[in-house]
Amino acid sequence: MQQNNITKSTITSLGYGFIKEAYIPKGKNEYYLRNLQNRSGIDYRNLTAYEIEALVRNRNTCGDWNKILVSNAFNPELVKNCKFYGLVRIGKLEPYCLMFSDLKVPVGLYNSTIISCDFGDNVVVDNVNYMSHYIVGNEVILININELVTTNHAKFGNGIVKEGEDEEVRIWLEICNENAGRKVIPFNGMLPGDAFLWSKFRDDDALLEKFKQLTEKKFNHNRGYYGKVGDRTVIKNCSIIKDVWVGKDAYIKGASKMKNLTINSGEEGKTQIGEGCELVNGIIDFGCKIFYGVKAVRFIMASHSQLKYGARLINSYLGNNATISCCEVLNSLIFPAHEQHHNNSFLCAALLMGQSNVAAGATLGSNHNSRSADGEAVMGRGFWPGLCVSIKHNSKFASFTILAKGDYQNELNITIPFSLVSINEINNNLTLMPAYWFMYNMYALVRNSWKYIDRDKRTNKTQLIECNYLAPDTINEMFASLPLMEEAVGKAFLQLQNQTNISKELAIKKGKILLQQNNKAIDEIEIFIEGIENSKRKVQLLKVRESYHFFIRMIQFYGIQQLTEFIKVKNIKSIPQLQKAFPARFLREDWLNVGGQLITTQSVNKLNQQIKSGKINTWDAVHEYYLKEGKNYAEQKTKHALASLTEISKINLKKIDKSALNNLLDAALDTQKIITENIFNSRKKDYTNTFRKMMYNSEEEMNNVLGSLQENTFIKQQKEVLKKYTKEIASFKKQFYI
Repeated sequence: MQQNNITKSTITSLGYGFIKEAYIPKGKNEYYLRNLQNRSGIDYRNLTAYEIEALVRNRNTCGDWNKILVSNAFNPELVKNCKFYGLVRIGKLEPYCLMFSDLKVPVGLYNSTIISCDFGDNVVVDNVNYMSHYIVGNEVILININELVTTNHAKFGNGIVKEGEDEEVRIWLEICNENAGRKVIPFNGMLPGDAFLWSKFRDDDALLEKFKQLTEKKFNHNRGYYGKVGDRTVIKNCSIIKDVWVGKDAYIKGASKMKNLTINSGEEGKTQIGEGCELVNGIIDFGCKIFYGVKAVRFIMASHSQLKYGARLINSYLGNNATISCCEVLNSLIFPAHEQHHNNSFLCAALLMGQSNVAAGATLGSNHNSRSADGEAVMGRGFWPGLCVSIKHNSKFASFTILAKGDYQNELNITIPFSLVSINEINNNLTLMPAYWFMYNMYALVRNSWKYIDRDKRTNKTQLIECNYLAPDTINEMFASLPLMEEAVGKAFLQLQNQTNISKELAIKKGKILLQQNNKAIDEIEIFIEGIENSKRKVQLLKVRESYHFFIRMIQFYGIQQLTEFIKVKNIKSIPQLQKAFPARFLREDWLNVGGQLITTQSVNKLNQQIKSGKINTWDAVHEYYLKEGKNYAEQKTKHALASLTEISKINLKKIDKSALNNLLDAALDTQKIITENIFNSRKKDYTNTFRKMMYNSEEEMNNVLGSLQENTFIKQQKEVLKKYTKEIASFKKQFYI
């Protein structure tokens, strides 16, 4: 039988030889990295004879009291029943109690085994059974911990390899794909955009190698770094803490196991970890909360994200301001503002582009549908699957797709944004309603855009996250959808005329005429679209005429919004001045969602080229590029919007006159009125639907439970937005003498 390899050494060696001599640079000792890490500024000295006597009297033991160094304000009476090994340095100890929440404990070191550690001023260490190679800040509380240990090859969750280690020990995050085809190396400070770029461009080996070099460059690969616990951090009632770096003001209680982690905490956000959590090989950013039986392995949590109630996060990146409760998430890259709250939700091998909400019973994972490598799913911004939704990989969804409850047994490619996708069980076909959000769910759509901005707790906003539902990505998707609807309508109409061999061009031409005429005959035709579902059954488009015109209206509204902003920013006072201020040419560029930040495809390609050429050679420089793009975003968005307005309205803005500007302003105001009305109507359904009202004996009871519709804060806010916009439009007309 194979036996455990138990070796013996002398008791005097305990606490020494943390770094093997082969890994200590010439002229250095085993404490050289420890001394660099300890920035307390405390002047340590040897113990006096009286202090040694007091320590012995208080049942403390040490093989060599000369290896215990203390500050001038050290009080030996506050150290009791401890075993010391190796070099231990202790700061100020004063007869106070430290209080945190309901916890009140006396300053000092008690009932603990301490091996080669540094302590700041006025710490509490009580009943730490085994503590080795840690640097502890000021006013830290450590009580009832079984094991608090750092090894000489600690990486603190970063995917690096230390001196003398094999490449096989490197930690990778296998995001977006179960078979590691898009794996990335995790590092402290990794942003959602970094993970996206690294996982996306898998056809560029030179770029992938540069990403690896950038990561390696961030770290010193020498052995011998100590674990740290930052000032005022509280850790209590925990079992195993190994190779963990903890920032300031963190609160950790009742964790079962924490291994190979960086836990950022401090002024940018206090991080909290609660009972029963098991966390291994991870990076936790500022302001995160992890509670109640969470299991996380090979993971990154971006700032102000949360894991709760038994959530499982494995081989995944969770974006900023996101929350996962109860669910299981594997091999996924999740952009900011994701919500998933239900115990039987499952998410695997997915890229979610933010502002998503996964309902109970959702099964968004590969079901091993072939003998090839398991598939992937890409969900655009605002993805929202309903209760008990099941999808088949590979699937891809445009922005703000909502899936009605159902088992989607075939691969899907939903290219039309703001759509409701559902299954018609009677006819056994898939149905797709474009612009569903605009027509029937405007309250949620507009409120979510406001909510995500309001709830963004990041203090480090390196990446500018776009939360507006009208943005370059969604506008481009709507533009791409118009010819798809035109083709579907034209083909359906011509087939009714018994025409065969209908070309794509002819179908688009006919459909465009019918739709632009707003011909209500379209409503009487069954309209089907191809390329949406990988099956032989038909996919029916619903309310195509209304959807088509809503898309045009919203594209135009987006353009006019940016036009009026352009006028304000440029302080334009006349039509000739406006004509002159427009750019020489209007180009509606392609955009990518890079971790929640929208960047033109051209700029992303430029970034990649600069990384490959070495012009950008650190991750900090990559992040500076994000910042620069964020500063340029408003101007780039305006150019995109003006190009969109030109294209959708067939207006030459360089020759715009008072009449054309007046028509645009009137159209924008009309759209704002429709938005405000639809916000009210979509919420009003909750108060007028018979099956909702049946729960209440009176309107007063309903209002006390739901809140009064008339007093709804968000609706009142939107009515004020309309009032303000009405005044603004009137002001523009006056300004241009319209």
